[in-house]
Amino acid sequence: MVVYLDLIFLVNLVIDAVLIMVTAWMRKLRPAWWRVLLSSTVGAAYVVMMFFPPLTFAFTFLVKFMLSVIMLLISFGFGGLQRFLRTLGAFYIVNFVAAGGILGTHYLVQNPGEVMNGIWFSASGGLSFELKIGFWFVLCMFAVVMIIFKTVQAARQRSEQLGSYLGEVEASIDGVSVRCTGLLDTGNQLVDPLTRIPVMIMELSLWSTYFPESWERKLKNGEADNLVTELGEEEFRWQDRLRLIPYRGINKGTAFMLALKPDEVTVTMNGLRSTSKRVLIGLDSGTLSSEGRYRAVIHPDLIVASLNPEVGGI
Repeated sequence: MVVYLDLIFLVNLVIDAVLIMVTAWMRKLRPAWWRVLLSSTVGAAYVVMMFFPPLTFAFTFLVKFMLSVIMLLISFGFGGLQRFLRTLGAFYIVNFVAAGGILGTHYLVQNPGEVMNGIWFSASGGLSFELKIGFWFVLCMFAVVMIIFKTVQAARQRSEQLGSYLGEVEASIDGVSVRCTGLLDTGNQLVDPLTRIPVMIMELSLWSTYFPESWERKLKNGEADNLVTELGEEEFRWQDRLRLIPYRGINKGTAFMLALKPDEVTVTMNGLRSTSKRVLIGLDSGTLSSEGRYRAVIHPDLIVASLNPEVGGI
């Protein structure tokens, strides 16, 4: 059997570097490139040692664990016990995900004959399984597993970040209350151009029970301005509360949004509660969140009172 030590060293160098960089990404660390290279070189050199029989004593659990500690110290430094233990935990999680993904994929693509050929029984009646994974299979699947893992982790982090901007919204009009989850949009500066009243957005479907059936169809077709001119043709209990709000769309063109003037809107976020009577509710005929996580967009002015208790309700 011919073993190409240089190829094994280079591949393990790349794998170790990727594992360290993914660990750094998880821990939001930015190690210097030379630290990553040096740490990966140490790890790759250790793998090459297995081909030298006099050095086989080094392949024990304790030595392997100490090697991972040394690699992380080279890459990230110490920086305190708690910080280092978290980095060590993240490093092993990444390693286990990579190894588990490769083994799991290899098992899925095996045919029954390959599985049976790898099983053998010992003289004492024990059962063993011989695992043979191709070199290039390991390399390719490692890249795929790391990409999938990073994608899933990024989605989870985005979900957690989004959760910190979610709050419960309750809007009241003439004794009718509508509740939903809202997303705080700190960049939302939509206001009524005449009164400068802030405008929050809610899905029209939350209020569709109280609107004439034909209105929802017209709003979906972007005919909000036509509805105002047609007032009186169809009975609507809150006609005196309707407003028409101009705004600039994504294509930089000017459009109009139908809005309601509520009695009050209450926003509960991060355990703090803020009530505002000086607000308009813009009605969006679509779906604000494709995942259904929120159905309203909260104007930042509506939580001023909760951020600064001395201000009081607005």
